Amino acid sequence: MTVSPPSPEEPFRVFVGYDPREHKAYEVCRRSLLRHASVPVDVRPIRQPELRAAGLYWRERGPTESTEFSFTRFLTPYLAGYRGWALFVDCDFLYLADIADLLACVADADHLAVACVKHEYAPAEPTKMDGAIQTVYPRKNWSSMVLYNCGHPKNVAALTPDAVSTQTGAFLHRFAWLDDDEIGELPFAWNFLVGHNKVDPADPATQPKAIHYTSGGPWFERYRNCDFAELWIKEAEELKADEEKKLINGDADGEKAKEGN
Repeated sequence: MTVSPPSPEEPFRVFVGYDPREHKAYEVCRRSLLRHASVPVDVRPIRQPELRAAGLYWRERGPTESTEFSFTRFLTPYLAGYRGWALFVDCDFLYLADIADLLACVADADHLAVACVKHEYAPAEPTKMDGAIQTVYPRKNWSSMVLYNCGHPKNVAALTPDAVSTQTGAFLHRFAWLDDDEIGELPFAWNFLVGHNKVDPADPATQPKAIHYTSGGPWFERYRNCDFAELWIKEAEELKADEEKKLINGDADGEKAKEGN
C-alpha cells in the first residue's frame, strides 16, 4: 500500500491533542491545517473526558503530564480503526504548508510503523506553558507529531486502550514497542521547534512547514512575544474574523426566515 491522496469518501484523518487550557490553540491549529490542505482532511480532537466516559482510558494523571493528551495521543491507531495512515499532532502547532506534502514523505513506506521528526532536544527551562513541569527524556518531542501506519502489526498489538492506560511513559514516548528501523524520519521543518530549530536563509529546507510552540505559544501571556508569534496571532485574528462573519450571516439568515413566516 502507498500513501495516496485521500478519496472524497475517506478524508485523511488527523487527530489533534486537546486540552481545555489550550482551546484557542486547537482551533488555530485546525484552521491552519485545513486552510493549506489540497486533499480532504478530517480533523478530530482527542478529548480525554470523552475517552474516559467511553471506557477507553482510565490512567490517573501524573504530576509530569503537562497536558490532557500526554498519553491519549497513543490511542491514535485505535481511534483510526487500526486502518490506513493517520496523523497525530499536538494542538500547539501552526501549519504553513500542505499536509499532502507531508504524506508524500511516507509514500511506499509500509515497512514503517510510524514516522516522526527525530529531534535531539533538551530544554533548559524547568517549566513551560503556564507553569507546567518541563521534563527531559530520550526522544523528547518525537511523539508530538507522528504519522501512524495504523494497521502495522506492532501498533495493533501494542497500542491498545489497556496498554495506553497502563504502560510507562518511557515505553510509549520512546516508541519502545518498535525496532529503530520501523521508525521513519521526517524533515524537521514539519515539527519546527520554536527556540530550538533555526532557519538558514540560504537553505530552503530549513524553512518551517509546521511551527511547534513546544514551550508555549502566544495564547499564554508568558510567550506572547516568542519567535513566530506574529504568524500565530495573524491566524488567530483571521479565525476570529471568520467566526464573526458566520455569526453575522447566521443572524441575517434568521431574520430572513422570520420575514418569510
